[in-house]
Amino acid sequence: MEREIHFISPEKLTYPIIEEILERRKMLAISTESVVLIEKSKAYLDRKIRETDGPLYGINTGFGALCNIEVSKEDLSKLQENLVISHACNLGPEIPSDVVRLMLLLKAHALAKGNSAVQLITVQRILDLFNADILPIVCEQGSLGASGDLAPLAKLFLPLIGMGEVYYRGRKKTASEVLTEMGWEPIRLQAKEGLALLNGTQFMSAHAVFTLLKAFRLMDYADIIGAISLDSFDGLLEPFMSQVQEIRPHAGQIQTAANFRKLLNGSELIGRKKEHVQDPYSFRCIPQVHGAVKDAVNYVAGVVETEINSVTDNPTVFPDDDLIISGGNFHGEPLALSLDFLAIALSEIGSISERRTYRLISGDRHLPEFLVANPGLNSGFMIPQYAAASIVSQNKQLSTPASVDSIPSSNEQEDHVSMGGNAATKALKVATNIYSVLAIELYNAAQAMDFRRPARTSVYLEQFLADYRQQVSFVSEDTLMYVGINQTIAFLEKGKYVL
Repeated sequence: MEREIHFISPEKLTYPIIEEILERRKMLAISTESVVLIEKSKAYLDRKIRETDGPLYGINTGFGALCNIEVSKEDLSKLQENLVISHACNLGPEIPSDVVRLMLLLKAHALAKGNSAVQLITVQRILDLFNADILPIVCEQGSLGASGDLAPLAKLFLPLIGMGEVYYRGRKKTASEVLTEMGWEPIRLQAKEGLALLNGTQFMSAHAVFTLLKAFRLMDYADIIGAISLDSFDGLLEPFMSQVQEIRPHAGQIQTAANFRKLLNGSELIGRKKEHVQDPYSFRCIPQVHGAVKDAVNYVAGVVETEINSVTDNPTVFPDDDLIISGGNFHGEPLALSLDFLAIALSEIGSISERRTYRLISGDRHLPEFLVANPGLNSGFMIPQYAAASIVSQNKQLSTPASVDSIPSSNEQEDHVSMGGNAATKALKVATNIYSVLAIELYNAAQAMDFRRPARTSVYLEQFLADYRQQVSFVSEDTLMYVGINQTIAFLEKGKYVL
């Protein structure tokens, strides 16, 4: 079947568009409008170089603290190639393949706005890598999130000049080998191009987009799984009534309470007379906690959407205004602060989830201790809660802000940095961890619900649980619990349950 095409243009990128590109494996192509913009900015820069005798930062000068050293016109191409080679100090674990794809997409989108003065063939080669699923190897460490994501972007774009390594057809190969196989010549970078490729926030912003796409799903799962826990714990619906939310009208709180009323509509369990008058905070305050996290996620999503539709390299060219300006759009502070906020917010979903798991195994409200029929002989669900507690503790450590730190670089020319690269990788780890914590809660909540039979929950939740039970079985006696947890994580990652 022929692949769909997304045309790179100045039009706004949104999360649904990006998710479709990734999930449907769409091809990328440059729109006619962006071809005009790219060629116009390149022609403008070429003319300025011919007409200007003085220094133009990063175009005919060194970089960072070397900005006062001029470079001859004959060496402008070598200057840009050396920049990419020398800056590829990218280390540590490899980042996920979809984050690499997003980096390619977001960089091409930014370059196509016509303020970067790159060759059309350079942008096209970035799209060629994406379309052929030739993914440069990029690692976690090395970015200060200040002059953009210099080290990881240098690693990303080494293959353009025939260097570095890539994954192609499931194998790690040298870029030069793959270029030969594809019949592609290495790109000969021209004035400013290396700087346009390396300056930018695409490492941070690609992580941010990838983490947010996870977070949007996690928000729905947190409510669905929380509703199963509430019902299996024989909880109360009163804290979710609309009147309570209307007198403290935070948007996320209102939405969360409405979700729970919808999810539990028609439940036999939620409607029956209770022996108790109040639930613990981990149940009673779900609208306030889940709601606050939703509001935080939505705020961060707004910041990131602005960022991915911006030009963040330097210097930037403005052909219509006859200007070349060396500014600071590459500084990652908006992303660093937001990604720290996102990690903190998501960690709270894990924190409250683990507390609900603990309540379900506590032996309260006529549920068997550790959710097994014969505790003592069987440990049951004792240790999954330990695992959840361990992951929640790790998330607390990962939520220590990166953005409050700054270490000067480039001989103090770059004397304040955002540390947004570290904020980005931490936030993704937190989001990934939340899948595990929610999976453990679901594993427990489904087990607890089976002890409530023959009573039934709502139609929606019964269908959700039926789908889940096709993948993960009821635990009647001690078994390898990690198997069930991993099956539950896979169920959540593959699922398409939305509210």
